[in-house]
Amino acid sequence: MSIQIGQQAPSISLYNSEKEKVNLQDYLGKNIVLLFFPQSFTGVCTEEMCGIRDNYSVYENLNANVFGISVDSVNTLAEFKKQNNINFNLLSDFNKEVSRAYDCIYEDWVLDMKGVAKRSAFVVDVNGVIQYCEVLENPGNQPNFEAIKNKLNELV
Repeated sequence: MSIQIGQQAPSISLYNSEKEKVNLQDYLGKNIVLLFFPQSFTGVCTEEMCGIRDNYSVYENLNANVFGISVDSVNTLAEFKKQNNINFNLLSDFNKEVSRAYDCIYEDWVLDMKGVAKRSAFVVDVNGVIQYCEVLENPGNQPNFEAIKNKLNELV
């Protein structure tokens, strides 16, 4: 079942790259941008996460926390964050439960890999309700960040 605008966001309880448990509910009261990405250290994923890094103040000014989520391990995300000076939380969905809950997972991926997050974007409002969702089938495409910022601006 795909995520629909207006529904409560599925709960998230994942470890970040610092090995701290992060729960979505702890961030309610601010808007949340969830960015699922296939794999650390790949060109498009690095470009996407570094683009957020370089413009993070825009999201802060729109009362939003941004979270990058992939099925990479906590240690892989820690190294990816360090090498790219990422200034926001990267969460490991190693068990693929959250990617499945948000219906944004490739069951079959390149090199016979199974269960990789699809590049996707979700905006969750201060009450935990989905206000924007975009699940991309082509991993070479990036989310529409202008649409995301416009939605956040409507929610301020």
